[in-house]
Amino acid sequence: MPQPLFTTTADMLVAVDFTPRTRHREPGPYRRLLTHPGTRAFTVGNLLARLPMGMFSVSAVIMIVAARDSYALAGAVTATGLAATALVAPWTARLVDRYGQARVAVPATLLAALGSLALVLCVHRGAPDWTLFAAYAATATTPNTGGMSRARWAHLLKGDDTALHTANSFEQAADELCFMLGPVLAVVLCGSLFPEAGTLVGVALLVTGILVFAAQRSTEPPVSGSLRRTKAPLRAPGIPALLAVCLAMGAVFGSMEVVTLAFADVRGHPSAAGVVLALQAAGSCAAGLLYGAWKPSGPAERRYPWCVAAMTALMTLPLLAASLTGSLLALAAALLVAGMATAPTMVTGLTLVQEHTPEGRLNEGMTLAVTGLLGGIAGGSAMGGWTAEHVSPTAGFGIPVAAATVALTITLGRVCFAPAAPTRPVPGGCAPRPPLRP
Repeated sequence: MPQPLFTTTADMLVAVDFTPRTRHREPGPYRRLLTHPGTRAFTVGNLLARLPMGMFSVSAVIMIVAARDSYALAGAVTATGLAATALVAPWTARLVDRYGQARVAVPATLLAALGSLALVLCVHRGAPDWTLFAAYAATATTPNTGGMSRARWAHLLKGDDTALHTANSFEQAADELCFMLGPVLAVVLCGSLFPEAGTLVGVALLVTGILVFAAQRSTEPPVSGSLRRTKAPLRAPGIPALLAVCLAMGAVFGSMEVVTLAFADVRGHPSAAGVVLALQAAGSCAAGLLYGAWKPSGPAERRYPWCVAAMTALMTLPLLAASLTGSLLALAAALLVAGMATAPTMVTGLTLVQEHTPEGRLNEGMTLAVTGLLGGIAGGSAMGGWTAEHVSPTAGFGIPVAAATVALTITLGRVCFAPAAPTRPVPGGCAPRPPLRP
């Protein structure tokens, strides 16, 4: 310990204390999350594997258009992959719950990687169009890395509701970040190198990330021996209504993306659409991190209707900005603010999915939620595109508002008429609570 130094200057005695003045500061909520052994390694692998999810569709479109000069073909191929994922992903998740993450995720990822490489080869060699559909459909075996990561947090933080809330918020912010950076990275790679570069880099990141993630066996949740005796998540009380809300919210995201692209194109700034959409994701990412640092009061059942209501209200801002100003800059600001309701709503909704999913089937339950979102995105994209083309891009911004209103209606109906909550301990460690009633 340094001792004080005494000296004199003129007629004054001076004492200099060299003792460090640093104060001990408690680590923040996100730093505390990563202090658990093995969490940093599986988080790094998870982020590496999740980033390509925002790259593959954009890369496939650029690659196919560059070789075949057909946006219709590119859109049909990617839509086929989306539909195949909606069908296959729940079965992959069920296998993960039954046999473990590492045993299923690695071979499923390698099969999906082969599908992506086959797509590159078919496009490059000028193979018949039907081979593109078959190759891209094979990528549907890609495991839901976000769901597997959330399952690990639920296992590690069992009994600690506050820490689990922070972990779920972190995962949602990671989703937003990856889907914000993924398309930008894909465009840069395909434009600066060659059209197939985005897909090839995405495959490398996906395989590397899954291998790193699966290698962390100490944090992997154990396989439940009661899987065959538990009810399927789709038939669990409360889950169908939550999936219907996910479907409606997916329509919000899908329609907003297509309509924003059309609006920017009509205004003569098509290249700015990516930046505008990135601002929406940035607002959601920031809100997700703040929401995770905040200690929520009351059960998620009570917070969820308020979150969906806030999201519905904020989705009117892009419609007002587009219709009243017609300015792309005003639309960007509106999307930034509107995006702030996305992450808290998704975090709370996925928390409810965790609470209502039968024990031992968490990966399947989370993947069903993602499948609902994907289905909604596909339908929302179609509705938004039709409205933007046959009516106007400005009118198209009414589709996200309508979809959000449907989500709010389903949520309020669920609150009023939902059956009693289960009384068993839930996978995330959150104590089951009765639903709200009028």
